[in-house]
Amino acid sequence: MLLIEPRGADGRPLYPRHCTGIVVASPADPEHAYRVELPRGEVLSFKRRELEVLSIFQSSQGRTDPLSSHDQSAHVIYRCIVGSRAYGLDLDASDTDRRGVYLPPAALHWSLYGVPEQLENAETEECYWELQKYLTLALKANPNVLETLYTPLVEHATPLAEELRGMRGAFLSKLVYQTFNGYAISQFRKIEQDLRTKQVVKWKHAMHLIRLLHAGIATLRTGELPVAVDPSDREELLAIRSGLMPWEKIDVRRHALHAAFDREFERTSLPDRPDYDRANDFLVRARRAMVDADETEETQ
Repeated sequence: MLLIEPRGADGRPLYPRHCTGIVVASPADPEHAYRVELPRGEVLSFKRRELEVLSIFQSSQGRTDPLSSHDQSAHVIYRCIVGSRAYGLDLDASDTDRRGVYLPPAALHWSLYGVPEQLENAETEECYWELQKYLTLALKANPNVLETLYTPLVEHATPLAEELRGMRGAFLSKLVYQTFNGYAISQFRKIEQDLRTKQVVKWKHAMHLIRLLHAGIATLRTGELPVAVDPSDREELLAIRSGLMPWEKIDVRRHALHAAFDREFERTSLPDRPDYDRANDFLVRARRAMVDADETEETQ
């Protein structure tokens, strides 16, 4: 079900708000859009905040987000800056992308209504994952989540979050090879599709494709995920974003980096899998801490 009024290319409404559709393609991460087929066959893109699962809406009886009656900021245990500013590729007009983790009260987490997997604020470019969702994504070597563990730009971190950053190496494994390659290939296909249908290249996407491959290669080689780009790569990446490098040359560069990625995969010292037990132990202790906090609050 759509929480907004879908509009066509001419800006006119196609359907009323709360019309239903079928999700035909889901994004790999919360930064990208869902593709939804509408009743007359149109397929449009929507952000997660613009959608609601019909069964959840039907059972909500008009209730709002269960966190709406709480001070959401009080549950954010970790907030950091990622994106261009963390990469060292920002311009004066660049947004400041904030990401992090929130840990809801135990009573709310166990309630009938549960808690959302993430909190988003489009106006301030903020997104916070619920701790269990965050750990699950990190264990899968999701690039966007791993970057939050390695960015040097940290604005807020509770002791639990500091502990989480301290164990960040537990989330790195050979899965980096699959996920980073997968994200790069997905980005490449979108660029190729734009070239075929619109004869344009989204240069910022091309830049991040190359940046992601550099980051994956360095992670396999060093066992650490570099967020800030290497100074020797920065000028090339800025040239790509500015459209100063032909797509054909970028594609040649992409192939060379994929080959380098393959070589690093063969000799990396990273484990085959991340440390699931350590991540699970951390989650259990964090949950227990929230139970203790709830009990302390009740006795005061």
